[in-house]
Amino acid sequence: MHATTATMQAVHSTALGSCQLDPLRKPTSASPFFSSINNAKPPNQHTKKHPFTISASSAPQRETDPKKRVVITGMGLVSVFGNDVDAYYEKLLAGESGIAAIDRFDASKFPTRFGGQIRGFKSEGYIDGKNDRRLDDSLRYCIVAGKKALENADLGREDLGKIDKVRAGVLVGTGMGGLTVFSDGVQALIEKGHRKITPFFIPYAITNMGSALLAIDLGLMGPNYSISTACATSNYCFYAAANHIRRGEADLMLAGGTEAAIIPIGLGGFVACRALSQRNDDPQTASRPWDKDRDGFVMGEGAGVLVMESLEHAMKRDAPIIAEYLGGAVNCDAYHMTDPRSDGLGVSSCIQSALEDAGVSPEEVNYINAHATSTIVGDLAEVNAVKKPSVEFDTVANQKQQHEVNPFQIHSDLVDTTLSWRFLHSSPDPVLSGSLVAIAISLI
Repeated sequence: MHATTATMQAVHSTALGSCQLDPLRKPTSASPFFSSINNAKPPNQHTKKHPFTISASSAPQRETDPKKRVVITGMGLVSVFGNDVDAYYEKLLAGESGIAAIDRFDASKFPTRFGGQIRGFKSEGYIDGKNDRRLDDSLRYCIVAGKKALENADLGREDLGKIDKVRAGVLVGTGMGGLTVFSDGVQALIEKGHRKITPFFIPYAITNMGSALLAIDLGLMGPNYSISTACATSNYCFYAAANHIRRGEADLMLAGGTEAAIIPIGLGGFVACRALSQRNDDPQTASRPWDKDRDGFVMGEGAGVLVMESLEHAMKRDAPIIAEYLGGAVNCDAYHMTDPRSDGLGVSSCIQSALEDAGVSPEEVNYINAHATSTIVGDLAEVNAVKKPSVEFDTVANQKQQHEVNPFQIHSDLVDTTLSWRFLHSSPDPVLSGSLVAIAISLI
């Protein structure tokens, strides 16, 4: 879905080949990187500093006060391939597709009758029985993905006592909120009157409840809210969570998004927007970004959550550091509700701002996780954006799994990008080697 906002994040993998941040995973007394952290003096607030070396002379710069460094230490998701991060990515690498005919309801009268529907979802004991039965699926997905991300970061429930919960927050967004409970509430009102509306209608329908329930369950008292910006939702959450850490307002943040919109009103709404592929005879290849025969995106559902921490906090608890967040940006296309600017100006200016914030030059970027919705105008606008002289990249692997879908794409892309570094040795793309600086772009 394309509308008015672009977001872009720049992140750096430390587990690939030789780079300035090689010592990041395991602290050693001999490492100049860790010695500089341990012996750091109070920063001069009037001095421009960057915590890493930039080799390219053309790297853009921005005058800023020194910021806390932010790292990614955990990942969790709920997807059509199940709830295991490694198994999920292995299926992506194998070219498997989770797209199939919708069977949750009778979709035979819709022009689009397929999607990335989750089947047989199990909360695996992460949600108590009563809530597991009554929560909207978007909330169930959020809770499971969030707790799995913490476990992936070596912060299972028994380990949460090791962190200051007052300085740990949750920022999980959603584009459409508790759509099932909303739809059921409207139907109850029309058919049986207001007395038959569940008392959980408002709490489960509003978009911030996923973040709230995770925080209540885990006792996390830091920043807690939700952002809803359609396909850019999780990128916004990722960006905002990182800034809470950079400004010293939190030590740790859970950031990501959740969606469960494959119900009649959700499918019908996207059909009405004329945004969906109608390739019912071949659903597994329906999403075909940049293909001349592309005809729209494919709906999906699920959740993706990252654990983000300040570098100092992660090092103190010997966390499994996956990557470092270097910077990001958000802006507004200011053009149309559903169509992006054809010249790509909104996206290109956002990319440029993010590169400046990260202190990274276009020459250093060798991986783009594109939005690539497979829509006629959206794909073209995105290509025009990355080809602009101000942000043109020399050698870039532009990855988009063909079976990746919206609106789940808004939450899975950040996990996909991070996983692409961890499993780089398995990637069939020879361009991806050595130190990796990547960007994730969302255009809505």
